[in-house]
Amino acid sequence: MIKFNLIAAIVAILLAVATGSYWLGSHRGQDAVFRIQDSGKSETVNQKPQTESRKLLYYRNPMGLLDTSPVPKKDSMGMEYVAVYDRDAPAEDGAVSISVAKVQKLGVQSEAAALRNLNKLIQVTGRIEVDERRIYAISPKFEGWVEKLYVNSTGEAVSRGQALFDVYSPELISAQREYEIAAQAEKSLANTDPDSKAGMKQLADASLARLANWDITPAELKQLMSGKARRKLTYYAPVSGIVLEKKAVQGARFMPGETLYQIADLSQVWVLADVNEQDIAQIKVGSKVRINITAYPDKNFVGKIAFIYPTLNAASRTVQVRMELANPQGQFMPAMFVSVTLPTGEGGKVLSVPASAVIDSGTRQIVLVQQAVGRFAPRTVRVGQRGVDFVEILDGVREGEQVVTSALFLIDAESNLKAALNGLGTPAAVHAASAKVKAIVHQATGVLNSINADGTVSITHDAIKTLGWPAMTMEFALANSQLSYGIKPGTAISFELVERAPDEWVITKLLARHEMH
Repeated sequence: MIKFNLIAAIVAILLAVATGSYWLGSHRGQDAVFRIQDSGKSETVNQKPQTESRKLLYYRNPMGLLDTSPVPKKDSMGMEYVAVYDRDAPAEDGAVSISVAKVQKLGVQSEAAALRNLNKLIQVTGRIEVDERRIYAISPKFEGWVEKLYVNSTGEAVSRGQALFDVYSPELISAQREYEIAAQAEKSLANTDPDSKAGMKQLADASLARLANWDITPAELKQLMSGKARRKLTYYAPVSGIVLEKKAVQGARFMPGETLYQIADLSQVWVLADVNEQDIAQIKVGSKVRINITAYPDKNFVGKIAFIYPTLNAASRTVQVRMELANPQGQFMPAMFVSVTLPTGEGGKVLSVPASAVIDSGTRQIVLVQQAVGRFAPRTVRVGQRGVDFVEILDGVREGEQVVTSALFLIDAESNLKAALNGLGTPAAVHAASAKVKAIVHQATGVLNSINADGTVSITHDAIKTLGWPAMTMEFALANSQLSYGIKPGTAISFELVERAPDEWVITKLLARHEMH
């Protein structure tokens, strides 16, 4: 009897355990209640399934090829593209994540890489020259002497028809006398036979033609035909302009063909400029150009490309381009230096990004790609032609990707800080690295001396206290070639610089001092 009761008790216990296990298992699936033992303490945690809303970024190629799509699609084999969400996007080397609040505080702006016409402009220097087609030489065709000068200095302005000088020539007097005799003989033979009269008329016409060939004015010829011969002859200015050369000296003898005066009409002048060989194919005759002259810094003048010379300067690898510039007020003087902005012919659309998006370290070009809100990754790109506002991208960025156009160096400094922290272990080292990155931007003032052909600038800067530098003249690289656009040598400037590498200083911001007011 006792043995039977023991067996019944064991069976009851097993049934109770089974029932409890079933009840516990069913409730664990609903509430997932469990206990965690930690240092002798127990804590009950309720863990329920959570659904997180994720932002769809794009669809990627299922075979891992470098191809994405903003909408669902299939590849050539019929395989569906894989959706990529913001938390699934692969992290690129050097990528950095910044909070949305900090992104807004930094003023980060971005723009998509897209196909655009670059509207490239070519900046060259040139000089003003006299229009060769408007130069006139005064060269008598007979021998004689200069009796009197009316214009007696080089550079003097003359008007068309203004008297220049008087000459005396025995040849001129002899030719006049021959014409008078022939004309009188023609009148005396008026009632004789026609042959004699015609012969005398031919002699008179030949004498008159000889005088006309000596550039004697019609008024002078008319006076000679009236029988009033003159001992001297006056030469007049054939055009209004400037006396470029004066060899006539009062009382001096001159020979046939000798140039006594050279007069230039400056109502229109030439601008000659040397254009690099690689740019010459993009320049078209007839295009309008913008001309800036140092003497008139607040004005822009418009000229026109008239001729592209067919020869190349082998030493400088440049081609000379000639432009025409109207000069009705005579303010443009030969030999003045000018700055010319040449438009290029319109080409096809190319993949491009804003010029402000490209960081040029001197050895490579980098853009920051915005992968998601607050996530940025640096990309090394290969750039092509440069326009006024945009730069062609040959490799490194795909169409439609967002690139950062402002706060570039602030994000780049954040990226450098992250790399430094990953490579350091101690809190002191982390703090030192953080302080170093925060002190990377230095403020300075000075004067822009020149913009060099290699893209660097020469600056005479004031003392920079944060670096312990005294005032001196140095050359700096520009993070972006557009930083110096519109700033002329000799301008007082304010700039920021960073140390991109040991002893490698790069200007990240450059402003004329008057632009800061």
